[in-house]
Amino acid sequence: MSVILIQTDTTVGFLSQNEKRLHEIKSRDTSKAFIKVYPNFTSFKKDKNRVPNAHKSKVRHSNKTTFIVKNIAFRVANHKVNSSLVNAEWYYSTSANETSKSFNRLFCEEKADIIIEDKESFHEGKASTLLKINSKKMRKLR
Repeated sequence: MSVILIQTDTTVGFLSQNEKRLHEIKSRDTSKAFIKVYPNFTSFKKDKNRVPNAHKSKVRHSNKTTFIVKNIAFRVANHKVNSSLVNAEWYYSTSANETSKSFNRLFCEEKADIIIEDKESFHEGKASTLLKINSKKMRKLR
């Protein structure tokens, strides 16, 4: 599976269904999972995911927010780019940079198989809000 370099709704990111390849690019410990991004809630539900009833409304109406439920991190985010290259049911997602470093276009272009850039170009933005939820409570992690 290809690694796509794209401007996400929050920052520049790598998208791929190949988790192993993303771990190699980021030189990241394989025990640390990536966020799984879905284009809509239909895809999210098809992947057999569930959200505790107490938080369904919050999850459905949140923007630029990543949720962790039972140690699985996910987001539902529509991509601005209307391309057949980004129409899978889900992708693993990570920021497009070396671990603990800021965005470096040359590094990213070397690592990506496909580069999708719109007229606004690439720009680092604020990372998504990160909320851990269970059946009773919600805790902000970032």
